[in-house]
Amino acid sequence: MSSPLCTTCGTPFKTIDGIDHRCGECLDSPPPFTAARAAVAFDGPVRDLIHRFKYSKQVRLRRPLGLMMAGSLAPFVVEASPDLLVPVPLHIKRLRSRGFNQALLLASLLGRQWGVQVSRHNLRRIRWTEPQVELPPDERVKNVRGAFHVSAPSEIAGKRIMLVDDVYTTGSTVRECAKTLKQAGAAAVYVATIAIAL
Repeated sequence: MSSPLCTTCGTPFKTIDGIDHRCGECLDSPPPFTAARAAVAFDGPVRDLIHRFKYSKQVRLRRPLGLMMAGSLAPFVVEASPDLLVPVPLHIKRLRSRGFNQALLLASLLGRQWGVQVSRHNLRRIRWTEPQVELPPDERVKNVRGAFHVSAPSEIAGKRIMLVDDVYTTGSTVRECAKTLKQAGAAAVYVATIAIAL
């Protein structure tokens, strides 16, 4: 996404000109992550591609989506200088139903593109949560509260973490993941997604 945008969550502002600054939501409720960035807006053909990738088992779409993400977010990754990529985990029940974790598939590709190690299973979703897409914004925070756990904090402690997911919507899920990683000793947490919902 291009400027002007929120320096924390990466949400673009509607003005044509202007400087990057924190949005009202990030000022009122600062997230536990340092910064989040998305490659594109969650709209039009991109929305369709992500839905086909995620819900229609078209796993081959991981490559074009991941490469677009890798190229677009390369400057952000250089600035963040992460030690580890951590995919947002799925609950085992949803993983069995879907057959794959789209965030893990993306993180594996991005790890090779960016030359960053991927921590595949350390961050775990330890309880079932309703799909966030089906909930209003105020319910999403409650839905994911306490849903994540770090199995091996020693692998996280002191590290700069880049969380990877497909879409940044309200930020509730990545906020909870970032909080869990910070509690496990992460030095900093950043967030990278294909798209951001406007």
